[in-house]
Amino acid sequence: MTAQPLLPKNAPFTPEDIDALNSVVARTTPQQRAWLAGFFAGFEAAQAGAQPQLAVAAKPRQALTVLYASESGNAEALAMRTKKLAQKHGLDARVVDFADADMSVLSKAKNLMVFASTWGEGDPPSRAVDFYTALMGDGAPRIEGVRFAVLALGDTAYAQFCATGKAIDLRLEALGGKRAFDRVDLDLDYAKQAAEWTQKALTELAPAEAAGTATVVHVDFKGGGQFADDDEPQFTPENPLTGEIATLVNLNGSGSTRETWHVEIAAEAPGFSYLPGDAIGIMPENDPGLALELAEAVGLGADGAVVQKLRERYDVTTLSRALVEAYAKLTQRTDLAHLADQKAFAKFAEDRQLIDLFERYPEKLTADQLFGLLRPLPGRLYSVASSPKAHPGEAHLLVGAVRWESYGKKRGGVASTYFADRRKVGDPARIYVKPNRHFRLPEDGNRPIIMIGAGTGVAPYRAFIEDRVEDGATGKSWLVFGERNFTNDFLYQLEWQEYLADGALSRIDVAFSRDQPEKIYVQQRLWEHRAELLKWVEDGAHIYVCGDEKGMARDVDVMLGRILAEAARGDDEAGRAKLKELSKAGRYQRDVY
Repeated sequence: MTAQPLLPKNAPFTPEDIDALNSVVARTTPQQRAWLAGFFAGFEAAQAGAQPQLAVAAKPRQALTVLYASESGNAEALAMRTKKLAQKHGLDARVVDFADADMSVLSKAKNLMVFASTWGEGDPPSRAVDFYTALMGDGAPRIEGVRFAVLALGDTAYAQFCATGKAIDLRLEALGGKRAFDRVDLDLDYAKQAAEWTQKALTELAPAEAAGTATVVHVDFKGGGQFADDDEPQFTPENPLTGEIATLVNLNGSGSTRETWHVEIAAEAPGFSYLPGDAIGIMPENDPGLALELAEAVGLGADGAVVQKLRERYDVTTLSRALVEAYAKLTQRTDLAHLADQKAFAKFAEDRQLIDLFERYPEKLTADQLFGLLRPLPGRLYSVASSPKAHPGEAHLLVGAVRWESYGKKRGGVASTYFADRRKVGDPARIYVKPNRHFRLPEDGNRPIIMIGAGTGVAPYRAFIEDRVEDGATGKSWLVFGERNFTNDFLYQLEWQEYLADGALSRIDVAFSRDQPEKIYVQQRLWEHRAELLKWVEDGAHIYVCGDEKGMARDVDVMLGRILAEAARGDDEAGRAKLKELSKAGRYQRDVY
């Protein structure tokens, strides 16, 4: 797949130069292109004999502390971007992860910006729990006069929308902080609003003398200069890459109760790159049948343009309390008032989707009214199952099809059935990269690794082993994998057996829960082999866990703490402390969902 040329063939350059320029420009970000435009304008002015401006005395700058609490990387990315923008506002920013922070960060701060995600049903991100707990505790320091601003990220599909950010905002005020800019609570389509809020918040926090000069950048064309690399992804949910599906195979046997698709996407384009441990975002489309059903429910089924927009652009499944409240206000239906109660809404929304609301409380809507109720269709993230060193120009995914039936309707996951039911080899797929620097192979290829996962949680470990093979890494590797049945559900079985035979994989232990009367899970295998596991940890092993946070990942976390506690003569607190120590050192990493 080639990038669309950016310079026309009649540009005043040789064909070779046009190709070279297209190759460079295609990899640039909007910020880089804007910088180049300013650079060439200044260069022309310098060539024309314009006199350089006299240097002005540097004005005092102020310190800014940027804290972030991130689970999937969104808050982290916003914090890193803010650090760059802060320089233009007369602020020297220091970025701190909640996972690495202590209370002294607050007590020393003068200006503070916080980017906080909410995980699950109102919880802080797993890496942020310790600092968040301390912040909410009696031992948190007073921060009299500290100016702060909080951006909260969340998902309106959950009842406790942005709960973590809201709590942090109120707590900072209670500790004596001065709110410099009002908090904003953002849903999954946060990018544009976050950028606007960040600029305004920085303007409020900036020293007075920096006002009015925030967008001016001075470049010394005679002396040259050094500039930081812009490491923001080239392709995003707002600007995805259109790849092509090269392979689409169901890995489960015919007798399986599962449906797990191995997807290979050709994505050979300048600027598209990823590392093992990253996620690939998919911009799916909705089920056309569901889009039509929804349009018909509000009296717009005959409008093909409406149905197409519902299929391509909008979230037509998520039923949130905010949407119900907006629908009640729009339609003036008093019989929806009881759903404003959280418990009543939770009972109604369980296993229901948007179509159930419209059919249970039917009203005719205009297209604008309907679209005004809906949020944009968000992307879905999948742990990448390939190493780019082994598969250049490709990204492999492992997608478990989600299907269920409730209230007489057959339902399916948007992205998973997009691949399983509505895509075929040769079809396009819009993708982007979501970096995950907290789920990385050790830089030292001699380090042993322990990889724990169930079902599609095995995906990143395929990428890990491929990468180590390509690098010639010699560190030991141990896979602990769980699924339902050996015969039908042993994902990538032949590949693991080949790696085991070649020595690329040192050991594999499996737990197939339905192959015997008593169910067996991966955490039980860890307990059975705890002596070996402890030996690997003593030898410097990195432990990885990938899977469902509420199920396997939580149970494995508890088991690892128990194993480490036994090594500490049964001291549970010592076991948990050791696990935290491993996490702080980057030797216990989790990719959970």
